Amino acid sequence: MTTTADRFRAAVDSRDLTALDGLFTEDVRLYSPVKFTPFEGRAMVLGLFGVLLRTFEDFRYVGDFAGTAETSADGDAAPATVLLFRATVNGKQIHGIDLLHFDHDGRIKEFTVMVRPQSAVQALGEAVLAGLVADGLLPAPADR
Repeated sequence: MTTTADRFRAAVDSRDLTALDGLFTEDVRLYSPVKFTPFEGRAMVLGLFGVLLRTFEDFRYVGDFAGTAETSADGDAAPATVLLFRATVNGKQIHGIDLLHFDHDGRIKEFTVMVRPQSAVQALGEAVLAGLVADGLLPAPADR
């Protein structure tokens, strides 16, 4: 049986944004390693994935674990999958995990990304911010 995590992984592997669309709840929250508050809503999260799929070089999943975990929003235990990945951003090697929480229909309701090392987090944050601004999803930062 193909799971939502399997379909998500296949969509990311093939860089297929349209395949991601039906996998998220309308009110999905994505917790990023570079932003304190989550990205919220399917449209924003899909826009973010558009940027991420362009930003990561040689992105690949290298492992997975399934079980349950408490969600950030309500603390309830929910079905969850951890996907381990490796990639490069602007010459920086990244090692990270995607933690997917599912709703009762099997759609992704919460998504948490954790990345190491710190230098990779900074490179990823700068690249993603530039992509979100370029795509009109966030306003340009004010000059300092």
